[in-house]
Amino acid sequence: MRTVPQRFEILLVAEFTEGAEGPPSAGNALRSAVVEATGDTGASGYPRYAGHGMVADIDPETFTVEALLVDGEELDYGLSVRVLPVAPV
Repeated sequence: MRTVPQRFEILLVAEFTEGAEGPPSAGNALRSAVVEATGDTGASGYPRYAGHGMVADIDPETFTVEALLVDGEELDYGLSVRVLPVAPV
């Protein structure tokens, strides 16, 4: 049985680049935040995570962001998001 991650790091990046060497890091992200499970389910049907001005519905199986608000606003076109599970402390 696979456990559902309780924390993710969300990286907001300028654009998706095909063939980039590895995932983006927090150092080259426009903004990053660690979000934690709220215990709620979002409108998308996936678990909701929140923290540091970001609220996201994330599919814990594929790490796909199904919905995201940054400071209460949707993302502008051209921005992309990457998520990384954060190990428990």
